[in-house]
Amino acid sequence: MYFDLTDPDEQKGAYSKLVGGITPRPIAWISTLSADGVANIAPYSFFTVASVNPPVLSVTQVNPSDNKNKDTLNNLLATQECVINVVSHELVEQMNQSCASFPSQVSEFAAVSIAATASKLVKPLSVAAAKVRYECRLREVITISAQPAGGQMMLLDIVGVYIDDSVLVDGYIDSALLNTVGKMGGNDFATTQALFSLARPEL
Repeated sequence: MYFDLTDPDEQKGAYSKLVGGITPRPIAWISTLSADGVANIAPYSFFTVASVNPPVLSVTQVNPSDNKNKDTLNNLLATQECVINVVSHELVEQMNQSCASFPSQVSEFAAVSIAATASKLVKPLSVAAAKVRYECRLREVITISAQPAGGQMMLLDIVGVYIDDSVLVDGYIDSALLNTVGKMGGNDFATTQALFSLARPEL
């Protein structure tokens, strides 16, 4: 089948075609601090590296149907800082529980019993058990569309990286030891344990 997404009627079903085909997607478990000091954490799967020099991450909020910003984006705009906690398999249940629609004044760290630790260079808390954590400051927010289901891209300058010694081999992160999970379509997730290698071709 072919879907013409220039047709407004076809655009209505675009979400499932995107999240079902662009898989697996890495998960940014983003911890922020509200202007009132409430520690928030929520997962986002529209997430990738935007630049290495300078080091910048990209996370996109798909606007909710009520067209209100999620707490993460509101907090970032207010306080300009966050931590991207990488989700290893042992954290997946708590990560999933943290995506519930808690009121803004409720901390998901407390509600889901997520053990936290202080970050080094930013004020938001880090997930203590996360083996890789990126401490970030907000660079800019690019509004692709302010409509419901529109995208707001958060570009984040990385100011510090925590890597647990248990996942380092010869100074590099070992993906098998990190054991991250990826987001598939619907309620499905993928593990990253079935690895294979291919050498880059030389011309």
